[in-house]
Amino acid sequence: MKPSIKVIMSGGGTGGHIYPAISIADEIKRRYPKAEFLFVGAKNRMEMEKVPQAGYEIIGLDVAGIQRSASLKNLSFPFKLLGSLKEARKIMKGYKPDVVIGTGGFASGPTLFVANFSNIPTVIQEQNSFPGVTNKWLSKKAKKICVAYDGLETFFPAEKIIKTGNPVRQDLISMDGKREEAIESFGLNPSKKTLAVIGGSLGSGKINETVNRNLDQLLDLDLQILWQTGNYYFEKYKHHNDTEGVTTLSFIKRMDFLYAASDFIVSRAGAGTISELCIVGKPVIFIPSPNVAEDHQTKNALALVKEEAAIMLKESELEGFNQTLTSLIDDKKLQEQLSENIKKLALPNATKTIVDEIEKLIK
Repeated sequence: MKPSIKVIMSGGGTGGHIYPAISIADEIKRRYPKAEFLFVGAKNRMEMEKVPQAGYEIIGLDVAGIQRSASLKNLSFPFKLLGSLKEARKIMKGYKPDVVIGTGGFASGPTLFVANFSNIPTVIQEQNSFPGVTNKWLSKKAKKICVAYDGLETFFPAEKIIKTGNPVRQDLISMDGKREEAIESFGLNPSKKTLAVIGGSLGSGKINETVNRNLDQLLDLDLQILWQTGNYYFEKYKHHNDTEGVTTLSFIKRMDFLYAASDFIVSRAGAGTISELCIVGKPVIFIPSPNVAEDHQTKNALALVKEEAAIMLKESELEGFNQTLTSLIDDKKLQEQLSENIKKLALPNATKTIVDEIEKLIK
């Protein structure tokens, strides 16, 4: 790889697309301090805030996805798509990148399409076990496709696939010795078991409603609860901070502390979160969001259920939440089995492996 390279990263919409892109950029920068980076995201999405916070420049395209339900917003989709392709072409001509890396999200499609059309090498980082339509389409021209699951030859050209895993926060690689500090930081009782509830970077209305409905029963199990509501829902549930044994949080800065303090975890099934939980190795109940393209969260969770590495509850099954959690808490053998099996699926060196492949490509 040249001492000074120019890289375009494109990904956003949720933390599951943003943080892998930042992790990859950080690793390239660590190896090549003179490398230049430009992120391309979607206007008014969370990447426009999170990427600059990580120290990188970002440009926003005026692009959005198709609404799954009938919506007047879909009428503007073709015009926004054409506009975003024009913007992406202008960016590509002005910046002249050596490589373009896509981690998913609305802006990733037009950015990688224009790069492919311009004969600039592209890399797709596919986080899910079931890829979306856009990545399947882009894969025909991509040079390499870095994946986290087996069996994606069904969707992508087999000769381009490299199983790398998904990038994760580096502070999760070693959790040893953090539990005591984590418990103290959250003000928890070290003699009690802790349940962590994670609704994803944007929060989950359904999971929040379920915890709220079952809160008394959960506390009767002698649990203390770390409950990440998401910014949108925090005002509705923050009064529970006055309840002994309950800590509500809008956003969690130290996920390593959350995981270290937890004995059981209830979570959405975003690809990035699953990759982190494989490294953490705690018993998990996944509640996939059905409101995502291709229902990929359900497919992600099922890939772990198949390996007896996690429990899954669909949103339509949440009436049985308390019973499912109680059964897990009462079954030490099941807890050990889930922890042992989920750890087997961990790929902690994903970021380094992905950048190894990018280096080979540019060299």
